[in-house]
Amino acid sequence: MNVQVPWDFTVVPEFLPLFRMAAIATLQITTFGILFGLVLGLIVGLMRTSKIWFLDWPARFYIFIIRGTPLLLQIFIIYYGLASVVDIPSYPAAIIALGVHNAAYIAEIFRGSITSVDRGQREAALSLGMTSWQSMKRIILPQAVKRSVPPLGNQFIIALKDSSLASTIAVAELLLRARQLASSNFMMMEMLVVAAVYYLIMTSVFTYIVGKVEHRMSISDHRQ
Repeated sequence: MNVQVPWDFTVVPEFLPLFRMAAIATLQITTFGILFGLVLGLIVGLMRTSKIWFLDWPARFYIFIIRGTPLLLQIFIIYYGLASVVDIPSYPAAIIALGVHNAAYIAEIFRGSITSVDRGQREAALSLGMTSWQSMKRIILPQAVKRSVPPLGNQFIIALKDSSLASTIAVAELLLRARQLASSNFMMMEMLVVAAVYYLIMTSVFTYIVGKVEHRMSISDHRQ
């Protein structure tokens, strides 16, 4: 017979410092993973827009592989695969996996934004004597980055939630901490609800920041 145990949230405050540390670890993994993904994604995105085949095809292959396989599998391959070559702790392994995974999606976001800029602007820049790289850096990329902000914001929020998969390689982020506390005090639902609240707070803050950035960029567009 199942025994119904009422939820008891009165014990939650004593565990909040542990949840706070786990939330900081979650933010660190997400932030470093996204920064890594932004740099790699921009490089891959530029390669995708290149008309040079030995730049375009490796980028296509990378995106095909990463988008076609689950993040959890990529975490295991990077953590256990690299462990056979070099000793890598779980924390940096999670950051690398999150960065490599998100870079494929970010590359497509950048590619779409770059190709959405009117080709006439590039031709005008070339006619003024700029090189292809100068026209990309001074004319195309600034506009592409502005257009990338909304989809990049969504990708950041997805990355924040995906960071919970790092718990599978024993990274002490929110979900792992909640499960550890639940197993020690037999309050599974209480600990999971607290973890969910932390995730909601962090995603709400991310959404607010992205909204403010979009708003400021729209104002600067109207001033031009």
